[in-house]
Amino acid sequence: MTNKLHRTIIITGGAGFIGSHVVRLFVNKYPEYRIINLDALTYAGNLENLRDVEGKPNYTFVRADISNEAEVRQVIRQFHPDGIIHLAAESHVDRSISNPTEFVFTNIVGTVNLLNAAREIWKDNPEGKRFYHISTDEVYGSLGDTGFFTESTPYDPKSPYSASKASSDHLVRAYHHTFGLPAVISNCSNNYGPNQFPEKLLPLFINNIRQNKPLPVYGKGDNVRDWLYVEDHAAAIDLIFHRGRDGETYNIGGNNEWKNIDLIRLLCRLMDDRLDRPPGTSEKLIAFVKDRAGHDLRYAIDSGKLQNELGWKPSVTFEQGLARTVDWYLANQQWLDHVSSGDYLKYYENQYGVR
Repeated sequence: MTNKLHRTIIITGGAGFIGSHVVRLFVNKYPEYRIINLDALTYAGNLENLRDVEGKPNYTFVRADISNEAEVRQVIRQFHPDGIIHLAAESHVDRSISNPTEFVFTNIVGTVNLLNAAREIWKDNPEGKRFYHISTDEVYGSLGDTGFFTESTPYDPKSPYSASKASSDHLVRAYHHTFGLPAVISNCSNNYGPNQFPEKLLPLFINNIRQNKPLPVYGKGDNVRDWLYVEDHAAAIDLIFHRGRDGETYNIGGNNEWKNIDLIRLLCRLMDDRLDRPPGTSEKLIAFVKDRAGHDLRYAIDSGKLQNELGWKPSVTFEQGLARTVDWYLANQQWLDHVSSGDYLKYYENQYGVR
């Protein structure tokens, strides 16, 4: 996919955690691109994440819900993008267990709405166009003590969340093979870093430690995850969007496997240091709770294809990324307090006149 000036890119879910980092990267790195941030501003979408770029001339925010077919078609027809980077999704496993239907509408129906709209406007001239779908390693199911997920690993989703993402992946591939839609997919491991909504493990535990609240750990904390720093993920998305091959899948991992309990203890030590607390103070907050239903034991990604074909590799170790993450949250406690309390919703109304 060759570069050209004045390209228009729609990034869905651009006010969310990963999406905001991708929007920021593209707005700043490609001033000749028009970047459209399409987001429904649900609980995890936060425009405060993008205050530093909201005044840039090549940035536009549009509030729309991808599960609403009419809204999607209107936005796609209005801006007639050359590319769509699709990040909008319900992504929290616990929420998917409580309310699977919401995940079906957003992750499956929402993706189909975008695919149909893209197919409609690109059907006569697909050259130079790209639909880029960002997915998760959870579609592959669970690993044992050894081995890694590759792009050819059979799908075996275990939660309503991962099942909905698996479905959307299959639909993107179907539209590529059936209709010739220029599309590419990536599957990533657990992301962490600044601006993550505090229902996820690291920001939740950073906030709880700061407030001396319990740290709820599922089971014995033996589950293993591969952790990917969000800025490294954004850099990979940039590469795949511009240089990836249509019809291909690329796995993105951080090469940072950590057992949950080991990660949490490392975080506790780091927080004790940052908060000038006696060593071991934060570990006393750990509280083991009943394991989550269908909790996958281990995820680990082989990013060899992405590294060999496009030259990507993680820029930080987990220890480095975790230190950056902790320092950011401690330096941005007002952001964390706003998100935790819901006060950030007032910013939407004041800035954009929306509720």
